[in-house]
Amino acid sequence: MLVAIEAGEKNVSLSTLDRVAEALNVAFSDLIQAPGSPDPSRINEVAWTGTKPGSKAVLLSKATATREVELWEWTLEPGEEYHSQADAEGWSEQLYVFEGCLTLVMDEEALRFSAGEFYMYASNRPHAYRNEGEGILRFVRNVVI
Repeated sequence: MLVAIEAGEKNVSLSTLDRVAEALNVAFSDLIQAPGSPDPSRINEVAWTGTKPGSKAVLLSKATATREVELWEWTLEPGEEYHSQADAEGWSEQLYVFEGCLTLVMDEEALRFSAGEFYMYASNRPHAYRNEGEGILRFVRNVVI
């Protein structure tokens, strides 16, 4: 079965991949991440495909949490901006944009992310979220503590 999975000939369930990772004593994310990735927190690999075109599960990124992970849904109207103070050392955030374009400002640098893009960063410095576009902005924010 492992040979068929590697060859892309067999589509397995996520629970089967969990069991394979456990048997190999590796993390699920390490099992599906491309070898030699320059950023170990950024996975961006398809972990499952359905029988119908477009059905898929993509593991975007991973982070080690010492206490908890908070999942936030954000909506910003055009021209809206939110300023955040620096979080504690060791905290990080994962952002995934569903609709619109998110401008993330850190240290006077503006980074822009469109729908379908994601970003992970250490949030131990002041940062801001902006909607500089003309339409609604919707994104998910994970705070990893």
